[in-house]
Amino acid sequence: MSSPFLIKDLSAPIKSFIGVFLVLLSIGYFSGLAFVAQTDSTTPQGIEENYNGNEYEVEPQVLKFKKSSREMLTIIHTHVLSITMIFFLTGILLWGTEQSVLRKKILTIEPFISVLVTFGGIYLIWIGYTFFSIIVVISGVLMTLSYLLALSFIFFDLLKKPSRS
Repeated sequence: MSSPFLIKDLSAPIKSFIGVFLVLLSIGYFSGLAFVAQTDSTTPQGIEENYNGNEYEVEPQVLKFKKSSREMLTIIHTHVLSITMIFFLTGILLWGTEQSVLRKKILTIEPFISVLVTFGGIYLIWIGYTFFSIIVVISGVLMTLSYLLALSFIFFDLLKKPSRS
């Protein structure tokens, strides 16, 4: 199955445009991950505290309160829409690489599953199913690994010389 376009065959200016776009997209993506780390939401307990609060702890380091339904709706809505668009755009670009169809299928479908599991899991944690916190951590890690792999394959093809036609 051949791709309708190959990134390696694009003109240098278009390759530059895509490269700059991906650098800026990655700055946004990884600054979001830095924010997650700053809110201690990289562990199951940190995720639970971030959404359900910790006001019942005797001496919490940082006092956090349970998010309201409006806050949860805003968080889930904005993150699902924006992260889905990130993976849609990187997925289109990934399909323009010379990677195998299986690899491209995995790296373009898995992030959407991870978005659903991550933010569905966050909602379930918020309503009291705290055991989903470990699943949220795992899906978040898979989502980030998928992003990094897709980016590396795309950048690798951006650096390739066009094929001779």
